[in-house]
Amino acid sequence: MKLIDSISIGMILLFCATLGLAPFTPPHVWEKLVMLANGTLSAPIDIFDLMMHGAPWLVLLVKLGRVGQLALRG
Repeated sequence: MKLIDSISIGMILLFCATLGLAPFTPPHVWEKLVMLANGTLSAPIDIFDLMMHGAPWLVLLVKLGRVGQLALRG
């Protein structure tokens, strides 16, 4: 958790806006999520692509959860 605490939310948002959404029309991560929902996400490159474009979003969720957890502790 020290690593998550050391990364600023602004930096994570920058990664989400660039790597997380690139290419931007439509957002690549959205296409991969649709493929996952449809059951067509089977090629190894597509799975890797989902992990690469989804990682910034997962880090953002963990960071927001950590900030909320620390706020509740006071």
